[in-house]
Amino acid sequence: MFGVIGLVIVFVVVFGAYIHSGGKIEIILHALPHELSMLLGGSIGALMLTIGAGTIKKIPKEFMLAFKGSHWRKQDYKDLLCLLFTLCKLMKSKGLIAVEQHIENPTESNIISQYPRVMHDHFAMDLICDTLRTLTMGMENPMQIEEVIDKQIEKHHHEASAAGHGLQSMADGLPAIGIVVAVLGVVKTMASINEPPAVLGAMIGGALVGTFLGVFVAYCIVGPVAFRNLAIHTEEQQFYFIIRDVLVAHLKGMAPQISMEMGRGLIPSHMQPNFLEMEEATGAIKLES
Repeated sequence: MFGVIGLVIVFVVVFGAYIHSGGKIEIILHALPHELSMLLGGSIGALMLTIGAGTIKKIPKEFMLAFKGSHWRKQDYKDLLCLLFTLCKLMKSKGLIAVEQHIENPTESNIISQYPRVMHDHFAMDLICDTLRTLTMGMENPMQIEEVIDKQIEKHHHEASAAGHGLQSMADGLPAIGIVVAVLGVVKTMASINEPPAVLGAMIGGALVGTFLGVFVAYCIVGPVAFRNLAIHTEEQQFYFIIRDVLVAHLKGMAPQISMEMGRGLIPSHMQPNFLEMEEATGAIKLES
């Protein structure tokens, strides 16, 4: 919602000030369909040369992500910490064998199924289950486990942010494409050099709309959306770092409560539950095998 308000402010202030100062919006509206089609066609075509078809398909969804905000909420972070706390406590008290039934069928687990939003995130579940499965196979070196998880998170982040980088590439190229569109408008104007000054003025004004649109769309729409998109993915990446730090802390022999605190420290400040909130949440957990 905040992003939508920002977009409205951009349009109202830019075009409102232009009209208030005596600018003729008719010239922009007359040139807009042709100039905008060339601008967007050129930028989208160039983007298709830059990134793969799979990433292109994600762009509409990723574009909307900038306005919707992060997928994760404060309760989701609390749920993740409670889940990891329960698993660590179970392993601490009953051994690794006790978690096998939970990681082999997460959807049927009476522990994991209590946290549906975490359970339905496939990467989070794969990260938890695959790491615990590795532990049951005898790989218990904290440094090795941390390195493996880091590589998995890095790969996931690279794939998740590919569309955002594509949008940023598009934003970088839009001003130059706008100049190309404007130059074509000038070429068209020069071919009509015998027309009266009033007609030539309108044609030159229409040609300059291409440059305006390139800069405006790049720096007021696509660029900010790309930046916001990448920031959201970076923030959401912390969700998976929490999994890493809690499990690594457990491997180092720390108590479940301490391991959970290691993860709590990574939660973005505006969604971070305090110590007492987590103590109350984990205090209500009943350990089941």
